[in-house]
Amino acid sequence: MAPLGPSAAPQPTVVDVPLTAAYTPTLPYVDLRRDAGAAEARRRQHVLAQAPTVPYLDLGEAGRPGPPLPRQSTPPGAADRVRGDAAGVHTAEDARRVGRAQARRGARRRPAELPEALRRLVPQALVVAFLAGGTSAFVADDKAVRLTVDGVPRTAHTFADDVSELLEEQGVDLRAHDVAAPGPDAALDGGDEITVRYGRPLTLTLDGFRERVWTTARTVEAALRELGVRTEGAYVSVPRSTPIPRTGLVLDVRTERAVTFMADGRERTIRTNAASVREVFGEAGNVLRGQHTTSVPPIGFPRDGRAVAVLRISGGRKVREEPVDFAVVRTRDPASFAGTEAVVQQGEPGVRRVTYAVRTVNGVRKEPRRIDEERVREPVTRQVRTGTRQPPSSVRGVDGLDWEALAACESGGRPDAVDPSGNHGGLYQFDTATWRSLGGSGRPQDAPAEEQTYRAKKLYVQRGASPWPHCGRRLYR
Repeated sequence: MAPLGPSAAPQPTVVDVPLTAAYTPTLPYVDLRRDAGAAEARRRQHVLAQAPTVPYLDLGEAGRPGPPLPRQSTPPGAADRVRGDAAGVHTAEDARRVGRAQARRGARRRPAELPEALRRLVPQALVVAFLAGGTSAFVADDKAVRLTVDGVPRTAHTFADDVSELLEEQGVDLRAHDVAAPGPDAALDGGDEITVRYGRPLTLTLDGFRERVWTTARTVEAALRELGVRTEGAYVSVPRSTPIPRTGLVLDVRTERAVTFMADGRERTIRTNAASVREVFGEAGNVLRGQHTTSVPPIGFPRDGRAVAVLRISGGRKVREEPVDFAVVRTRDPASFAGTEAVVQQGEPGVRRVTYAVRTVNGVRKEPRRIDEERVREPVTRQVRTGTRQPPSSVRGVDGLDWEALAACESGGRPDAVDPSGNHGGLYQFDTATWRSLGGSGRPQDAPAEEQTYRAKKLYVQRGASPWPHCGRRLYR
């Protein structure tokens, strides 16, 4: 068949459609510098090489195909030109410009082989091919992931390479106690599921011990489960379904414990979550009355496995009068011989009234406890004069007598001896009147032995052995 000239060729209906109106919403730009760009360029080269054989281009407003175009052979060098142009095409305007230049060059070389309709078709087909390839690359980089933030799921489309970039795009700010799974450095692929859980401070008092902990649970029940707290039979200060705000929550938990009471000779074990020993005792149906108490303070916390004894206490007060010892004051007396003492004032004990608390615990009487004291009578101080004068060592003419034998006979050799009548005392059994006539003071039995012997010698000088009618003869042995 002879080639058709421009005047004889059928004229298809061609409608110019603005490219921006058709593709701008889905393709803001075409980037052929990615690794996928080379493969897309080769595919577009093949499409352009086959463009003259396209049977029709549907650009009609109602979707009707235009008249078929005659088959044409590819102009020489067309494929090479397409490859060269494809390497520099980056926008729709570049594609349109390259297409028009190609059409002009083909018309100058073989004006009879390319009809006007085909020259108009080639640039548009080239742009369509480039836009289709760019859209494929754009869609290939988009990832659809499932993001759950604090229990709220959503689907996110992103170009992020890892989890941290995704969270930054989505406005999710991770703090010190927040958790992301997988971690922020994990690579991101389409279809991945990312979970973010916020940390929440919890001021927890567990069985009397208070501490501040962090949890990513959103309710009290989940937090206790996360912390490993046994909640069966436990007391929880707020409903377990209470949500925990990010600002934190104050929580008091008392787990169930076993407490054994020993009362009146019997034992009973009670399972309880009470806060004090007194409460547990009340749960057992008992009441602490009067002075009754427990071995553990009633306000104490009942620990698991603790044994508590009930103390039945009864008692009262008892008042007793007790003596108060008197003081002794000694005064030095240079007129009395050394070793002698004279009582100037007799001492008298005082009296005090003492009040004791007495009690019986479980039938056993305890040691009385002093709780009050009152002085009834003050004691009288005893005053004593102590001699400091040295006694004479001898009496002329009588030192050779056996004074030890006389003392042994009269008093058994005891300086403090007193006869049954109480009128005579000392080694030589002086009566008080005789003792004082010889210069002695006080009582003879209170004087030193040396002074007593000295006074006895003076008496012998005055009266001989007559003062000792029974034992006087022993002086001469």
